[in-house]
Amino acid sequence: MNKINVKSMTQIAMITALICVCSWITIPSVVPFTLQTFGVFIALELLGGIKGTVAIALYILLGAIGLPVFSNFQGGISKLLSSTGGYIVGFLVTGLIYIVLTKINKESAPLRISAMILGLAGVYTLGTLWFIRVYSAANGSVSLQTVLGWCVYPFIIPDLIKLGLAYVIGGRVKKALNIKNEA
Repeated sequence: MNKINVKSMTQIAMITALICVCSWITIPSVVPFTLQTFGVFIALELLGGIKGTVAIALYILLGAIGLPVFSNFQGGISKLLSSTGGYIVGFLVTGLIYIVLTKINKESAPLRISAMILGLAGVYTLGTLWFIRVYSAANGSVSLQTVLGWCVYPFIIPDLIKLGLAYVIGGRVKKALNIKNEA
């Protein structure tokens, strides 16, 4: 993103709003999940690494200042500092990994998908370490295996499905609107 223009600002704002809406949509299951990660993946697929990461950062900033943009219409710095806040902050890791890997070849579908998968692994890693630290400070120690069972394993398949849907839907939207892949 060499310069910021009205078109770029509008795209970033629209995708930030989409991430907010996705975080409010809860899919009921044994362990309910939101479409938050779908919003992150579609941001990167539609806007590219840099503008997509700016949209993600803006989403987190809106939540940090207290707007109810996180799941269950929550907001505030306390949500980010809670045991699950690391997963939200981890979305920035996804964006940064996407930026680095797609610099190699932004047109490569396998590379973009791999970047999102590695970014998701980054979310899980940062979020899990953060969860262990915050949860243990408040409740006593908890094992890595327990936290993975609570916070990662139940979400792997749904998150990979959301990633695949974001890739497919993003590709169709880009084709319909004649949008080129951006870094």
